Amino acid sequence: MKQQYKSYQQTCDFLEDCVRKYPDLIKIKSIGKTWENRDIMLATISLNVEQSHLKPAMLYTGSIHAREWIGNELGVAFIEYLLENYSSNPSVLKTLTKNTLYIVPCLNPDGFEYSRSHFSFWRKNRRDNGDGTFGVDLNRNFSIGYQKSNNTSSNVHSGPHPFSEPETLAMKKFVDAHENITIALDYHSQGNVFFPAHKFKHESEIEGTDLNTLCANMNYEIQKVTGRKYGIHRGKPPTKLISGSGREYYYSRGIISVVVEVGTRNIPDFMQNMQESIDENIPALLRSLREAKNYSKNAPKRVNNFSTSNVSKNEVTLTWDYPENKDIYFQVFRNTENKESCTKNNMVCETYNRTFTDIQLKSSTSYYYYIRAVNNLTDVKSPYAPKAKVRTLLDDDEFAKTIFPNPKSVGYVAQKSIETNLKHFGINSLFIGVNETKGKSFGVMEFDLSSIPKNAIIKDVQISLYPLNRVNAKIEKFGEWKVSFIDQETVSQISDYDQINNATIIETLGDSIPSEKLTQGIWSHWNFTGSEKSILETQLQNNSKVLFKIHGPEVLPDGRDSQMMMFDLGYGKFGGGLHYRPNIDITYTIPSTKVEIKASTISSIYEDNINTNELICGFDKNNNKIYGLMEFNLDCLPDANKTVITNSYIQIKNKSASKTKEDIRYNVEFVELNGSSYESMQNRERIEFIGYEVSRSDIQKKKTHKFIFDKYSTMALEDIHNSKKDAKFIIKPTSSDIKNHIVSWHTTGNQSQVKLVVEYINKRNESVNTIENLKCTVKRGKINLTWDSPSDEDFSGAYVVRNRFRIPKSPLDGDKIYAGKDNYTIDDFGSIDICKYYSVFSYDDVPNYSQAVSIKYDSNGSVACLEVC
Repeated sequence: MKQQYKSYQQTCDFLEDCVRKYPDLIKIKSIGKTWENRDIMLATISLNVEQSHLKPAMLYTGSIHAREWIGNELGVAFIEYLLENYSSNPSVLKTLTKNTLYIVPCLNPDGFEYSRSHFSFWRKNRRDNGDGTFGVDLNRNFSIGYQKSNNTSSNVHSGPHPFSEPETLAMKKFVDAHENITIALDYHSQGNVFFPAHKFKHESEIEGTDLNTLCANMNYEIQKVTGRKYGIHRGKPPTKLISGSGREYYYSRGIISVVVEVGTRNIPDFMQNMQESIDENIPALLRSLREAKNYSKNAPKRVNNFSTSNVSKNEVTLTWDYPENKDIYFQVFRNTENKESCTKNNMVCETYNRTFTDIQLKSSTSYYYYIRAVNNLTDVKSPYAPKAKVRTLLDDDEFAKTIFPNPKSVGYVAQKSIETNLKHFGINSLFIGVNETKGKSFGVMEFDLSSIPKNAIIKDVQISLYPLNRVNAKIEKFGEWKVSFIDQETVSQISDYDQINNATIIETLGDSIPSEKLTQGIWSHWNFTGSEKSILETQLQNNSKVLFKIHGPEVLPDGRDSQMMMFDLGYGKFGGGLHYRPNIDITYTIPSTKVEIKASTISSIYEDNINTNELICGFDKNNNKIYGLMEFNLDCLPDANKTVITNSYIQIKNKSASKTKEDIRYNVEFVELNGSSYESMQNRERIEFIGYEVSRSDIQKKKTHKFIFDKYSTMALEDIHNSKKDAKFIIKPTSSDIKNHIVSWHTTGNQSQVKLVVEYINKRNESVNTIENLKCTVKRGKINLTWDSPSDEDFSGAYVVRNRFRIPKSPLDGDKIYAGKDNYTIDDFGSIDICKYYSVFSYDDVPNYSQAVSIKYDSNGSVACLEVC
């Protein structure tokens, strides 16, 4: 297997051969010497390569860790691809015309060769530490966040001081001298995951959307080749962030910088796995190289104040600021998941305007919006503005709940840790799969659904888990991870391995997730099918709690030791907190209550008189229309602010009709009237037609007729109810030039034949009052927020959101800090030296959210200035 990988000398020979074949496209040079006197070779590739320094550039580095051979192998393959395809592939030609590639296939030649010839899993370089040990971890030897270590035998020994190693010093000098570098990719193995750069703060960065979207767009290209989906995982609290890496040094110089971990082993089977990794990453690299120009000094500036201005159940309006420039237009992209690509496939708008309304959206759904400016003359794009996240409002009849398991109800049970399985609940992580240490390992989640009515009609359900680490899922395309309903009657103790292993499975949810799509740092979701929603409805009726088992592969192939996935539990010292807890998201409605409202008044309105207690319409002998008037008192309906009408219709019966061969039809109108005179009928204000007209033949075929309200009419009926008015309707003929034709819709004295049927649910349709007196202070190095909660009896809690760049206008527009009934919270991971905005939203049990009450935290050193917005 090792023989199929190139040695460092073979790589150098390859580069020299490329220069001989393609002198106008590639040049090479040594940027330094290693401890063992090897050249650190860098290649420059661009059309008219002597002008390469004038173009925006991407930097590629590989094999900084000696045992991670993919970096060198992929680097060589990418060079070969570019040189062999520039003349036949327009995309390659265009990319190399406008961008430059700087590539160091192997940044650690000494360690790489030692790994090849002596010890396969050697990681460091080959510095003689003078104490019998060798090597420094080059990816801990850069200056940003450098932490000195004294354990020279450690695999992550950082060296005596920053840039003490010739390899890292060479990179520093090269990067410092080349300000045209805008993107840097550092290739490692293993994990199939992108790690964007950070600034050692657990807060959003202005480049955060750029970093994630670059990775997502590369991911898009990878998926097209192999179907594999890489993770995108920036360090999150309370994770210790890597110190002294090249990635952070490049990022500190304003370069969009990412580590790419490829494959599931350091040195995989070349033909079976390595070639696949190379094939999927080449188009991803080309996509990234094409982006270099969009982060150059000549690129358009980033869009400002990209935010939502209006959100409804099926529309979102976005607004933004940008200086006037006739050559600039804007591209807007929409996703339903975080960390997804921005391509032509999900572009929803190209416009010169500063606003856009996205329509025909799904209710109660999260959407992620991205925007960048584009120069119409050069096609160069700006960096992305920070993304805008929003959740559309619930539909009129919908309720929603996101439910988290309590700490004692979520954990894992492992085959080889029977006596300690109880300690795996409510702390740190879920281990799902199989390995030699734990044996088979299952996750267990019990959700208390007592907050959802037993008669709920389930519309949508999704279970979500956050994959925290997949480094121990070591086998490519092996196994899948599933979530199953289990019969609670077969489990008396959820921490008992044997009971969970042997529990009766009622149903396995939706689609399982195969190993190649189980991504670190991107939420995994299991959506319920129709039959699974029905099972949940049955569970609700019988028990307020529901139990799920998470299971992965249960056996290992010969010679393999682990296929174990690690999910965040959200609890414990190393859990990510409420942002990362397993959850079940349920959208539901409830059965409607049906009420039949008898007409309070019925009348027949003739040109010269009004007959009460009869309902007749048609034409008199002089061809004048006769109108039937129906009035209904809505006082029998509940409080309008807590009522949603789901269906309505008027039901009437025809007693008799004059015979005619004319095509005469009758319709019902919802109207506003000033009085009940014939003149008021003619001058009526029509609100809407109710249902469809009935024809002469319809009247002859059946006696009972229903005129059904459409959505607009239903909303109008709710408005009338809210204003405490009677609802008024007329029935009239639609034809003309007919005489002496009437339909009797009502028998005198029997008003029950005329009825308004209303179906409704009890649901609050207005938000509760906002919180008041929002204050912000700094105590013990942490930002504290306090407020006064509203006294409204329907107040369920306050939802607190933080945003680095703008006032959060919706509960999802930023990082969730807190949700609950307390009137205070502490931002445990908010840095006191970074400016930011907080918004607090009141909510009820539906939930309806109030308008934001916001505060700006502005810091200059240790001084905080507060301003209520």
